[in-house]
Amino acid sequence: MSLGLLGAFAAALAYGAATILQAIGVRRLAALPSGTPWRQRVATGWLYPAGLALDAAGFLASVVALRTLPLFLVESAVASSVAVTAVLSVVVLHVRLLTREVVALGAVAVGLVALAAAAEEGAARSRGDATGWWLLGSAVVVGIVMAVGLADRHRGRSAVVLSIGAGLGFGGVGVAARVIEVPTPWWHVAGAPTAWALVAHAVLAAVCYAVALVRGRVTTVAALTFAAETTIPAAIGLVWLGDGVRPGWAGVAVAGFALTLAGCIVLAGRAEAPSEHEGVALAPEAETLVVGVDHVRGREDPAEAAPPEGAVGTEDELPR
Repeated sequence: MSLGLLGAFAAALAYGAATILQAIGVRRLAALPSGTPWRQRVATGWLYPAGLALDAAGFLASVVALRTLPLFLVESAVASSVAVTAVLSVVVLHVRLLTREVVALGAVAVGLVALAAAAEEGAARSRGDATGWWLLGSAVVVGIVMAVGLADRHRGRSAVVLSIGAGLGFGGVGVAARVIEVPTPWWHVAGAPTAWALVAHAVLAAVCYAVALVRGRVTTVAALTFAAETTIPAAIGLVWLGDGVRPGWAGVAVAGFALTLAGCIVLAGRAEAPSEHEGVALAPEAETLVVGVDHVRGREDPAEAAPPEGAVGTEDELPR
């Protein structure tokens, strides 16, 4: 297995595990009584910063992968981190997956193997210094999408727009990481437009995703984000950056991409680690990790029997 493939799958593992660690860390902190000394809070919630460290490691691993692998493979692998979260939810939190989710896990696994077999390794085609400026321009577009989504007082429509903005932003991070050129000495990269575009896309995507999770259902938000962050960069890579497929393997690549994306969308509800009220049964030992939680990673608790007022699919508006 090449270094690029190792990086792609390591990124998926890191991102998926980070979701579990951060969720458990936040939940343990939420269970502490008010007035708990900060030292005890640090000792109790240490899994959250550990999850952030894994997020950083996952990003670095994806950058390593993007140096030699096409965007359609790496972005699909990163999106498949939701499958890692689902598996770890079973192992760590003793969640019972639905039959369709088990089938989706198999689809993701088969799809990724097909993509890995069909992908042709190689660096991105150089497009010159203008690439960085084009990417900065695309960050402005993502910013406009975010502004439109934030200004929309209809919760459902706002969540959809922000989810698409998040997907475009995360996709922009992938494209920038694919084309960025590291100069000598390496720290001169700080002045490159591509580096600034990467940071801008990352910040905009994080804001869009966080607000979308508050305003809409996690399943819808994650599904739209996965779709945008995989399909658009894949098309850019194939058309503009010279990403290639092995001769005669185009059908396998298309089938693998479709299987992976479909499986990730089915598993979109696992984009956040489940709580005890989300329609799945937890073992007693797992329940101790989820007591007293109302908010995890910036989203509203979806535990209520009915969706929150104004969630995606309703006609309610934000309070004025």
